[in-house]
Amino acid sequence: MSRHPSSGAGTLLAGGLAAAAARAAYAGLNQRPPGGPEAWARTNHRGEPVTLLEGPAAAAGAAAVSLIAPGLPARSRAALALAGAGAAAFGAYDDLKGSGDRRGFRAHLGALAGGEVTSGAVKIVGIGATGLAASVLVGAGQGAGGGSAADVVINTGLIAGGANLLNLFDLRPGRAIKVVLAAGAALGVAPAGAAGAAAPVGAALSVLPEDLGERAMLGDSGANALGGMLGAAAAAALPRAARVTVLAAIVGLTAASEKVSFTRVIERTPP
Repeated sequence: MSRHPSSGAGTLLAGGLAAAAARAAYAGLNQRPPGGPEAWARTNHRGEPVTLLEGPAAAAGAAAVSLIAPGLPARSRAALALAGAGAAAFGAYDDLKGSGDRRGFRAHLGALAGGEVTSGAVKIVGIGATGLAASVLVGAGQGAGGGSAADVVINTGLIAGGANLLNLFDLRPGRAIKVVLAAGAALGVAPAGAAGAAAPVGAALSVLPEDLGERAMLGDSGANALGGMLGAAAAAALPRAARVTVLAAIVGLTAASEKVSFTRVIERTPP
């Protein structure tokens, strides 16, 4: 595959294919949900019944299409797929095994320091390892700076941090997907960024009606996967200065989330 930026047509094709794949996966998972429908059933903030199957469906569609996305080096395509699949797997583990009693890095790492291995701690370590592997795969991508040790650290932070940050917004219908669309639009300024973001954005758009209709939600599996893939897209496309800036924003927002409720801030800010 050529290393030149994709055309607008190629980006649209990748987004459309990811949307179709995610819808097909969602239909299939609803027909035969792994472990039965009860394992994926939850109630949302209003007490309405929702399913978490939207998340694995969006992740599967985005990761699969990223493997064939036009306009990206083979290593970048592989990194995108690995970031999505790995984050989806560890997110699904937390969805199915987590109790919800502990939230945030501080709670899970505090429990781990006390000898208790929570599902959230497993997810943190797993997504961190996935982010590192995907960062190494990005290597000398268009924005990866030649794969130096510093770039590997930066890119790992983008992938793992992006996975975690998007999940923090999955508390109200459509909110996390809106963040995906905003991040995809920002990455779209660079042609390579648009190519990398096409699959996660397309998959997210395809399940937006289910999310807004309060029939389903991304859950950890979907939010972690889409956030990780956007981080991988940034790692492959942006110059180092831009990547450091994005990483600083991710770290700052993640740290703030330990003290401040994003939901309360959003509700107090009508725009």
